[in-house]
Order: sequence, then structure tokens, then C-alpha cells
Amino acid sequence: MKKLLNTLFVTTQGAYLAKDGETVAVRIEQSTALRVPVHTLASIVCFGNVGCSPFLLGMCGERGVTVSFLTENGRFLARVQGPVSGNVLLRREQYRRADDLSASAALATACVLGKIANCRTVLQRALRDHSGKLDEDAVQAAVDHLFAALRSLQQNPNLEQVRGIEGDAARIYFQALNHLILRDKNVFFMDGRNRRPPLDPVNCLLSFLYTLLRHDVSGALEGVGLDPAVGFLHRDRPGRPSLALDIMEEFRPFADRMALSLINLGQLQPRDFSQSGSGSITLSDTARKTVLTAYQKRKQEEMRHPFLEENMALGLFPHVQALLLARHLRGDLDGYPPLLWK
Repeated sequence: MKKLLNTLFVTTQGAYLAKDGETVAVRIEQSTALRVPVHTLASIVCFGNVGCSPFLLGMCGERGVTVSFLTENGRFLARVQGPVSGNVLLRREQYRRADDLSASAALATACVLGKIANCRTVLQRALRDHSGKLDEDAVQAAVDHLFAALRSLQQNPNLEQVRGIEGDAARIYFQALNHLILRDKNVFFMDGRNRRPPLDPVNCLLSFLYTLLRHDVSGALEGVGLDPAVGFLHRDRPGRPSLALDIMEEFRPFADRMALSLINLGQLQPRDFSQSGSGSITLSDTARKTVLTAYQKRKQEEMRHPFLEENMALGLFPHVQALLLARHLRGDLDGYPPLLWK
């Protein structure tokens, strides 16, 4: 359980939320573990097997406190809210910004800045941790290129220019990512980023991790009342969660580092991948379980959020970023602060 930005996150399985006067009482095994005055909350997010009393839901509805329910892994299920809600105003502002190319460029720049800075951190960490095991000159050249891209983003580029900077930086980054693979390099390599279908084991693994990440980010955006389908960097397309893809950008290096760890530590082997007749690469059922277990374990680890300066489980980071974006759109923050990994 953790209260962040006027939101109570309940992740303890078996917890039960009840109305206790003017407070929300969190009960675990018949004892009250936490009480939070309802007037201090804007929303409650429940993960997995967390129950709520009808009386609490009624009080939250009357007080404008949204209660969201997600699976334990973060997939959005439902949201309970009262008859009067600011979510419609939030979504209207989201749509207005998406229709304004200048406003979209500003938000897209923040997302891409977070992505490129975090990609650069992945490469710098590899140079520090694996000196002598990789082509340091090639990786350092990529680090310098990404730094130049960050400088370009500070020149107030328009939306098309932001996309161009992001595409060029991604190309350089994925070229350098090959040098960070330290074992079974005859199998684990990538010739650029490819998908639908992935044509090599590394791209196959990245696509699977990105899918898990997209589900987490979509659930977080749904939980705060934003529309995952309407983005700023990624434009509208039927069936595409464009805003989730926008916010995902700053989280992709998190998945990249996990992919490298799974390969370099030998948790995934060449035999875990197979090629179909069409040339696409797929993960075995056993390998998928390995990746899912590692992903969920990583989400439970604690890390300091650089903007809030609070320690929290990594699995809560998408929800915090969604809240920060919502606060920016409401005018409570001058700009959207992208997540910068350290």
C-alpha cells in the first residue's frame, strides 16, 4: 500500500477496503493496517484480489473519489466513479492538445527526451559495468550521438522534427544494443528493429516485453481517466493505444535492460526460440513463463522516483507517470516530467 499524488495504491492481496466514518480503512486479515481520510484522496487503485465494501464505494462516489480495479499484473478491468467527475474535462483537454500540433509537439518532445536519455543511460551503464567485454568505441559513439539528439530536442522542434530525431536516435541505439549482448552472439543479434513479425530472437524477446509494458501503461492511463487511444507523438489509428505508446517510450529501455539480462545471464537459451515457415521467430511456452516471472519480480523491486523523490515499487511507475500527465493537462504542472532512469 502506498499513497502517492493523492492516490491510494493497494497491492496487498486479500486486502479489504471499508468505510470507517470519514476514512478509508484498509483491512488485512481482520486487522486495520491503514486509515486514510477520504477528503485527502482523489482516487484509489486496487490491484488483484482487493475487495471494497458497497458503503465505501458509495462514499467515494459522493466525494468524487474514483476507484479503479486492475489485475495483479496491472491490466485495467473497471473504474467506479460518481455522477460528477472531472474525467470528462480531463479527456476534453487531452483531445484539444492532441488536435493542436504545437501542443502535441511539446508533449511528444518530453516523451522522446525521456526515451533517448534512458537509452543513453543503458549504453553508459554497459560501458561502466562491462568494460573490456564490448566494442567500447562503437558504444561511446552511440552515446555521443544520443547526446546530440537530446540537444536537438531543446531547440523546440515541431512534431515531424521530433519524430525524425526519435527515429534516428532509435536506429543508432539499436545498432549499439548488439554490442551489449555478451553470449551466444551467433544467435542473439539484431539487424535493426523489426516486428510484425520479429525476424530474430532479440526482436522477438523485445516485442514480448514491449507488449507486457504496453498493457501496464494502458491500465495506468485508464485508471486516471485518460484515453489510451489518443496520443501526441503517435497519432490516431483504429485499434492502436497511441497515448500508451507515447508514455511507453520512456519505459522501453527498462524492457531493453531486462532483455539483455535474460540473455547475458543465460536465463534464455537459443533453444527457447523457434522459426516458423514464414521466417518469424517465436518464444517457447517455457521461455514465456521465464520472461513473465522475471518481469513481475522486477516490478516488485523498489526504486526512487526521480520527480517525486520517493521510493516505490517499479510496477507503480506507470501509474505515477499517468497521474503526472493528468496533472499537467489539468494545469497543475507546467510541463509533463518524463521518467528519467538512473
